[in-house]
Parts: sequence; structure tokens; C-alpha cells
Amino acid sequence: MTFKKIAIYGKGGIGKSTTVSNIAAAYDGSTFVIGCDPKADTTRTLVGKRIPTILDSIREKTNPDLDDIVYSGYNNTLCVESGGPEPGVGCAGRGVIVAMKLLDKVGAFDDNPDLIIYDVLGDVVCGGFSVPLREEYADEVYIVTSGEYMSLYAANNIAKGIESLNGKLGGIICNCRNVKDEVEIVTEFASLISSKVIGIIPRSDLVQTSEFKASTVVETFPDSDQSNIYHDLIDTIMDNDNFSSPTPMNSDEFEKFFYSYVS
Repeated sequence: MTFKKIAIYGKGGIGKSTTVSNIAAAYDGSTFVIGCDPKADTTRTLVGKRIPTILDSIREKTNPDLDDIVYSGYNNTLCVESGGPEPGVGCAGRGVIVAMKLLDKVGAFDDNPDLIIYDVLGDVVCGGFSVPLREEYADEVYIVTSGEYMSLYAANNIAKGIESLNGKLGGIICNCRNVKDEVEIVTEFASLISSKVIGIIPRSDLVQTSEFKASTVVETFPDSDQSNIYHDLIDTIMDNDNFSSPTPMNSDEFEKFFYSYVS
């Protein structure tokens, strides 16, 4: 069985957490999902409700135990949310740093799950969000983007971070928003930063329907084409052994690339 520790980055609202929860639900093996987004919504559809964050648990109990912070979700997925401060107060990335230290302290990784997935917000420059890579909790990175300008802009910035940390980029996941020429745009973007598109997720009403029920597509609509796409994506990720050091574009190069599709 292949053991993987992966970090999935992307702009806020791009569907990163939806992707993480669904590939975790689709994986046929032991999985540990760690939400590193201050919205703390990664694991909601796996557990069926919002779970207390590590920062919440520390506020209530100075030294929380493993059972206080780790919850079991669909398909026996272990789930954790790092959490963050109240809006406008403190550094959101600090929650990631505190969470990683506590997870180590309580032995959260001692059972050696087959797959560990970190869901990391990618359009925040705070150093706390580099923790999964900087501290070598994650071995490889995947970036979720659409063909929209701001999503690709964030993806390019994430590539800069991966490059500076000597990280391994496993590929780009295109989470479609029905932009004109979207797959072509994302495919060229991936090529320009020395990567590849590793999965294409079409826009589907099943995603929203499932999330209204606090569930994943994989659980609610297991026989759907959308569910099969998540199964195929996690199989591809687990089989992937082709990584690159990204070559992000500078500002002028990025603008020239993007506007070649809209001019």
C-alpha cells in the first residue's frame, strides 16, 4: 500500500475543501484529513456536521487529548480542523502552527494512516500556511484552480511558495466553473509552470445538493458520474510518482498568458 502525505492548496472558495472531502470519501484505505483553513469547513461533509477546532478545544481545555480533537467521519476517515482566531483578531496561520504541534504531541500520526491530506488556504501569505510543507508534514502538493483570473493568479502565487520551499508539485486539479476554454486555459497554465493537469472536475449540481445535506457526493450519490470522477482522481494521485519543481510566471508573463484568451 502506498503511503502519501499530500497538501492541497487553492484560492479560497475555489472548491478545494469539496475536492479534499470527496477524494477522502472515495479512497479505499485509512485516511486522515486535516483542515488548515480558518473557515474550518473541510470536514463538515465527512462528519455530517461542523466539528470543534483544535483552537476551540485548547480554549476549553489547556491540554486536550487525542479524542478531544480527532473525529471519525464517512468511510472511517479521521478528521481534524485547526481553526483560526475570530475575524479581525490575530493571525489565522497561527492556528495551523498550534494544530501541528498539538497533533504531534498527542500522537495523532502514530497509527500511520495510508493517506494524510492537508487542506490549505492558498491566497493568504501568512507563514502559518506554509507549515505543512516547511515542516515536512506533507511530501507533495496539488493545486486546485479554475480558469478564472483570480483563481489562476492565486495558483501562480502558490507555485512561487512551493518553489521557495523546494516542494514537489504533483499537478493541477481543474475544478471547472464553466469558463470559456477553461480546460485549455488551465492546461496551458500547468505547462507554463512546469506541471500538468492531473484531474478535471466538471461543475455539478450534485455538489451543492450533497453539501446542503452535510455530505459528500461520494456518499450521497455513490453511483453518479461525479462520484466516479472523485474516485478516479484519488486513484491518479495515489499512483502519481511524477513531480516537478514549479516555474511560476512573473507578473508580466502571467498577464500576457491570461489575456491571450480574452483579447
